[in-house]
Formats: sequence, C-alpha cells, structure tokens
Amino acid sequence: MIIGEAVYVACAITSLLCAVLLLRGYQQERVRLMLWASICFFGLTLNNILLFVDVIVLPQVDLFVWRTIPAIAGICGLLYGLIWEGK
Repeated sequence: MIIGEAVYVACAITSLLCAVLLLRGYQQERVRLMLWASICFFGLTLNNILLFVDVIVLPQVDLFVWRTIPAIAGICGLLYGLIWEGK
C-alpha cells in the first residue's frame, strides 16, 4: 500500500502547489479568475488531505461526506467565478 499512500500525498502536494501558484499569479496580475481557481484548488487540496486521512490513517471511520464538502465548495467557487467574470 506504499504506492497508494505516495499517490495520495503527491495529489495533495500538487493541488497545494497549483493553489499557491495561482494565488501568487493573482497577486501579481490581479486577474480575478486566478483567485477563483486558487480557491478551487485549496478546496481540492483539503479534499486530498481528508482522503488520505480517510483511507490511510483512519480506515475504520467513513469521512466521505466530510472530504466531499471542500471539493464541492471549491468547484462551486470556481463556477461562481466563471459565471461572475463572464458577465
């Protein structure tokens, strides 16, 4: 199961890196869509961290709802930003 753990950690790190780079790009360029995308990736990062906790750390506890909420919130934030910036 070591490969599975590495994949979960790599996904969380990649999501966090994307979020940080998008936030840094937003601070330099002030393009609001970058802000919404970074918020989405922060939600996906939290989702990946909770997935690791759910599957590896606490396999006896079902955290499906708790790990899905940040992902849905992040995607809804990005969707809101896409609609708001599209007007």
